[in-house]
Amino acid sequence: MPRGITFDYEKAIAGATQLFRKHGYSNTSLRALLKVMKIGEGSFYNTIKSKERLYLECLKHYNETVGRERIAALTSAPSVKAGVRALLRTVLDQLDDPKTPNLCLMAGSISTDVLQERELRAYVLSEIGAFLTLLTERIRAGKAAGELKADLEPEIVVQIIGTFLQGLLRTALISYDRKQVERQIDVLLTSLGL
Repeated sequence: MPRGITFDYEKAIAGATQLFRKHGYSNTSLRALLKVMKIGEGSFYNTIKSKERLYLECLKHYNETVGRERIAALTSAPSVKAGVRALLRTVLDQLDDPKTPNLCLMAGSISTDVLQERELRAYVLSEIGAFLTLLTERIRAGKAAGELKADLEPEIVVQIIGTFLQGLLRTALISYDRKQVERQIDVLLTSLGL
């Protein structure tokens, strides 16, 4: 009869998520994962099965926590303009959190090592696509409500915001000055009519 899980699964996944955020998929060793998860190799393989499967669980955990905060900021604001600005402010707040690495796990997943794994690729592309679809729908609704200019192209605006956000999350690894980024965000969104 198989034994049940003998470790705190949620804490183990949270610890692994932080490690993957700090070092990326390929640069995180199994030994480091086992240490931060506080489990043995046997428990790891019996429960999680593989590093790829663990990374997928960490992506899901990340989206249920960090991603959920971003979506709430976007969708709970009274207007589309306020929602997009709240979304980006939330991203900056998350970057400012000293308890977490600067690397966004989803942004870090747009890499060859992750995308060559079929199941990881499918999940990453699905989640990014769902986020961009939600943002597009929010902007379309704002346009339909008269909050935005009639000639605004929601799909193009979302592509620009998505590209900016990916670039921001990558360059924050090298250099991050919140005041400077806030100014960039303001110029970008104002020029887009947001």
